[in-house]
Amino acid sequence: MIRDPLEQRQLDAALHDTESATLDFDGARAWLRAALAAPMEPLAAEVWAFDPAFQRILLIRHRWRAWVPPGGKVEGHETRRTGAARELAEETGLRTRLLEQPAAVAVRSFHPDWPPTLSLPYATVVDPEQPLAPEDGQPVAWTPLDRDWDSYFPQDCERIRRYAAVLRGQTAAKTP
Repeated sequence: MIRDPLEQRQLDAALHDTESATLDFDGARAWLRAALAAPMEPLAAEVWAFDPAFQRILLIRHRWRAWVPPGGKVEGHETRRTGAARELAEETGLRTRLLEQPAAVAVRSFHPDWPPTLSLPYATVVDPEQPLAPEDGQPVAWTPLDRDWDSYFPQDCERIRRYAAVLRGQTAAKTP
């Protein structure tokens, strides 16, 4: 299949980040390799923003998805990483450095009428005292990881907890 150079650059970056993601959910790596052979739905990216103790996650209250990490569609001129950073800034007002390695990769549909697409969460660590500037109609809240939250993606609670445990372990290994 022939793709325009921007689309091919975006897909190449997605493939690279998918292969280097810490966690693979839904067989996403294999799904992407197979999906690259045909036209694809727009890619999606999100940010798992944690407090420094990895005990809370920053979530937005989406109109109908309930509580979800900031994220959305990656625009044609963006890589997944730049799309995730842009979505974080638009939805929370935060501009922060994303961790180098993607947190995970998953396959999901963001609406009951839409086909599945690849979702790549990136992670960041944020001081929870930083002021937030949510989008109109989409409140933002720090949510304890030891409690479940209402979400269109109920599996996210456990997936995000699992990744937070990885980050806690990495942080503990670096502490003398």
